Amino acid sequence: MSKFLKGTMILILAGLITRVLGFINRIVLARIIGEEGVGLYMMVFPTLILVITITQLGLPIAISKCVAEADAKGDQQKVKKILAISLAITISLSIIFTPVLMGAASILSKTLFTDPRTYYPLIAITPIIPIIAISSVIRGYFQGKQNMKPAAYSQVLEQLVRIALIIVLTKSFLPYGIEFAAAGAMGASVIGELASLLYLFTVFKIKKTFRVRRKFFKSLYGGKRILQELMTVALPATGGRLIGSISWFLEPIVVSHSLALAGLTAAAATKQYGLLTGYALPLLMLPSFITHSLSTSLVPAISEANSQKNVYLVEYRLQQALRFALLTGGLSVVVLYVFAEPLMTIMYGSTNGAQFVKLMAPFFIFHYYQGPLQAVLQALNLARAAMINSLIGAAVKIAVILALASLPQFGIEGAALGIVTGTLLVTLLHFTTVLKQIQFTVYLLDYGKFFIAILLTGWLGHMFFTHFYTEHSLILRLLHAIIWTTLFYLILLFSFRLIKKEDLSRIPFLKSFF
Repeated sequence: MSKFLKGTMILILAGLITRVLGFINRIVLARIIGEEGVGLYMMVFPTLILVITITQLGLPIAISKCVAEADAKGDQQKVKKILAISLAITISLSIIFTPVLMGAASILSKTLFTDPRTYYPLIAITPIIPIIAISSVIRGYFQGKQNMKPAAYSQVLEQLVRIALIIVLTKSFLPYGIEFAAAGAMGASVIGELASLLYLFTVFKIKKTFRVRRKFFKSLYGGKRILQELMTVALPATGGRLIGSISWFLEPIVVSHSLALAGLTAAAATKQYGLLTGYALPLLMLPSFITHSLSTSLVPAISEANSQKNVYLVEYRLQQALRFALLTGGLSVVVLYVFAEPLMTIMYGSTNGAQFVKLMAPFFIFHYYQGPLQAVLQALNLARAAMINSLIGAAVKIAVILALASLPQFGIEGAALGIVTGTLLVTLLHFTTVLKQIQFTVYLLDYGKFFIAILLTGWLGHMFFTHFYTEHSLILRLLHAIIWTTLFYLILLFSFRLIKKEDLSRIPFLKSFF
């Protein structure tokens, strides 16, 4: 089994565990601090992501790519220089931006977010910036080596620590107010990331074949060429991520001001934003651990194949990733759309937010498809094109939110429509860009079969949940319906030859059977 497939399987398994744990974390948080508390949490979170994006400067992807290429040539001295330069940049930037965010917290909370209670969560989450800055460099190193285990295990550890602390901290601070409980949740995230960094640092110390601290500053000298290599990938990648981060940063600001124009109070706007981004979106994003895992493995794998001028392998890995993303995303869309109400009821204790899930789920197939396309663009040094695509999508998203969310007849649903419009547009632009660069075959018949499989599976899932096991509890009815829906979907995929026996033979625990 190739390093690419093995690394992808490890990340998918860890991603599944991490996303499930993260989702448990969100459910616990929502049940303790409610819709308004989650709204405060989610209004602050994009600001953190924006600062982290600036601090990282796109280096994790650049490190992964450059380490993979240097490792393929056996140049360990270059790998050491890559790490030394990357650490110097990220640590320096985190030292600058951490106090900047602390100082700006008061202005952000009172002026931009229209809810002064966001101040305390902002202050609580700020210490996470230098922690993530260092851990992202180490993760990039391991991904470049195509060793996905340390990054995978660190993510699981981070979620376990966060869940263990979030209950204690939120309940401890809740008597002082919702804003202090949200700050407690942010504090749990900081400690979880710190535990993840300590684990990564320990594994790095054991696994590395050189000493980074030895002649660290000497490694920085004469590294101009390596810095240029890193920045060639990092800056355009940062541009793409920065556009996404700025767009996400502006999102709660535009939504809150638009809802105010529609006649909602600041507290009501915070509550509705919490329902959309804290209840519905995490459920919609849950299946994306598969495409995220594919994307993470795809950057070094495509970079390696491209550096060896192996055009066939580049196309093969791209087709492999896109097909896998499409088929797994298809099942996710069906389950989320058909079972939106019972899923929300079981997890959050009410159907609030289910309307957003049903509205957005059919379009999220493009979100699941987008990750591998973005990874390929970065691996082929087309990060600038990805950045332009992201810029167009972000501008359209903000414009649609501003136009629709300010109208009373749309309200918060206008924000949901803006999000899916941006996602759809960026995915189509990425697909067009990749198609121009790589002459790969688009199997239109397979896409047709895929959409037929989705429609038939959705119909069966709805019929099964409505007419069978009605005397059972809601959770048992839902479990039975999802199992039968999944089995029917797999049968259709085999019948339409969208999955073949040789595909399953590549999976480690099925290899001997096939």
